[in-house]
Amino acid sequence: MAQENWNVDGAHSGIHFTVRHMVISKVRGKFTRWNAKLALDPADLARSTVEAEIEAASIDTGVADRDNHLRSGDFLDAQDHPTLKYRSRRVEVLSPERLRVTGDLTIRDTTREVVLDVEYGGRGKDPWGNERSGFTATTSLNRKDFGLTWNQAPETGGVLVADRVDVEIELQAVKQAAAKVG
Repeated sequence: MAQENWNVDGAHSGIHFTVRHMVISKVRGKFTRWNAKLALDPADLARSTVEAEIEAASIDTGVADRDNHLRSGDFLDAQDHPTLKYRSRRVEVLSPERLRVTGDLTIRDTTREVVLDVEYGGRGKDPWGNERSGFTATTSLNRKDFGLTWNQAPETGGVLVADRVDVEIELQAVKQAAAKVG
């Protein structure tokens, strides 16, 4: 069977992250503007692909001063590097519900391999007759691998911002209608 193109349903999808602050607590955030292209082969999900672009300036932790700092040259440098990009290179089917997607993530012109652990939620028709698929992907990144090295040491010890960033992507996609011939 051939690959089918799917569009992301932004109302039911999101890219969220968590990072430790001062070692003692976690800060959560999300990106509010992004898009992804999925080409799924329902007969063999290993032949599927995904590409995503995330607008760096859309980072949102709910605190304006922190968000502005994250957009600055100390972190994402959104002015000079407006997008984060992910492109899959390989999809492995581990079970009917589990996939491993290996791809390249680019942040600030630095590209590193990132592996997504993916839970495949399956497919189904919505009340309007559209076919939908759902996925939850998780990974952990070391922000320093992408040149995001800014930090401070509080008087209490440790660091202000942890190196590890945990990422969770909730994605619901809608199958594109087949082009009519003739």
